[in-house]
Amino acid sequence: MERKPLDSLISKTGLWVSRNGHLHGIRSCETSQKNLRITMDCGDVIQVRNSRSSRAARSLRNHKYNKPCKKCRLAEEKIKDFSNKIARKDEVRVTVKTVQSAQFNPVKNDIPDTSVLSETLQPSNTIAKPHIHNSPEERKASADAQNVKPQPRPQQPKVTKPASRPFQKHAKPEKIEFTQTQKNRILSLLAPDEMISFSKEKRSFAEIESTLLTQRKKDLRMMYEDSRENMLGKLERTITEFFVDMGFLEVKSPILIPFEYMERMGVGEDKELSRQIFRVGDNMCLRPMLAPGLYNHLRKFDNVLPDPIRIFEIGPCYRKESDGNSHLEEFTMLNFCQMGSRCTRQTLESLIGDFLDFLGIEYDIVADSCMVYGDTIDIMHKNMELSSAVVGPIPMDMDWGVNKPWIGAGFGLERLLKAKNNFKNIKSVARSESYYNGVCTNL
Repeated sequence: MERKPLDSLISKTGLWVSRNGHLHGIRSCETSQKNLRITMDCGDVIQVRNSRSSRAARSLRNHKYNKPCKKCRLAEEKIKDFSNKIARKDEVRVTVKTVQSAQFNPVKNDIPDTSVLSETLQPSNTIAKPHIHNSPEERKASADAQNVKPQPRPQQPKVTKPASRPFQKHAKPEKIEFTQTQKNRILSLLAPDEMISFSKEKRSFAEIESTLLTQRKKDLRMMYEDSRENMLGKLERTITEFFVDMGFLEVKSPILIPFEYMERMGVGEDKELSRQIFRVGDNMCLRPMLAPGLYNHLRKFDNVLPDPIRIFEIGPCYRKESDGNSHLEEFTMLNFCQMGSRCTRQTLESLIGDFLDFLGIEYDIVADSCMVYGDTIDIMHKNMELSSAVVGPIPMDMDWGVNKPWIGAGFGLERLLKAKNNFKNIKSVARSESYYNGVCTNL
């Protein structure tokens, strides 16, 4: 059974099983990158990790509970549907077929009719007297009658039945099995709008690969004839044009930064997050986010540019997190911020809304928190986090010499492409030598 994370199980069932085994209905579920904040129908609120192997995940996956919560007032149909999905591997189904009594006991047809026997064996009211043969002729005739042998029945010719053909079972076609290497190769050749079911596939690996290779070569030729623009580069240019038109100043900060910048961001060597940073020598590192550079620009532009100060940056970042289909070790970030007047949550949400509407991406806003900025606003597309936004000031500002209110947000461009074009794997739209605009180039 596939081990899905908690958010997928909750989205599918709409239920929650507490530690005491009570089954609750869910009013709302706020999802962050690692945690869930769940509000029950009864009013209880809990925060848990989005785990695949937790007690709650096992209970929802196996549909185990003691009794429903009385305060949640779950519908009987919902409880019954949840209970009926319990799968028992040791359960055996037996089909019972009803047959007629004549088929079940065919010997019964050989029993003579009892009504005939009753008439034959019915006792007579008169006693039969033995006949006495007086004359010799009568005695001789009686003896001859007793010695008469029965005549044999004439034999009927035997009829030979034609030999019946033995029942032949039609051989089932052999199920095609694919190795994991073959599956990975086929999946890498699929286009974003293509899907495949290995359990139902009747073609061989060679046939599937040949068909997909022909189609991918055709796709690359069409891209060369049409636009010849890389999707990631085109998106960066489009975003730059949008923010420049909105009155933001574009800046470019160094990729190689002092590790002391990360310590000022609260990510010292004693923090878990520091293990995800690419170190260069003893004192330098590759920037894992654009925020340190923006802090320096805000401080230097203060009292120089008109109020409010609005800046943005698009550039590469590096972080050791390549697990899953939504993480990359090298990715592209957009960070924008505004400092001074009108730095409210309403202004921030309005900017985010205008930006994502411009790109044509659906989103939801949920509250969250992180170790760097404290309380944050997460921008979600389905189950994928697109951005984390902050409304300042925050205590860390004093370490950078910033003493005015500010708002800001950071977006991963590869995730924006994945959400906009419904790509299955973020690696197909990243900086790569194996993909071009989501199409495999290992042909």
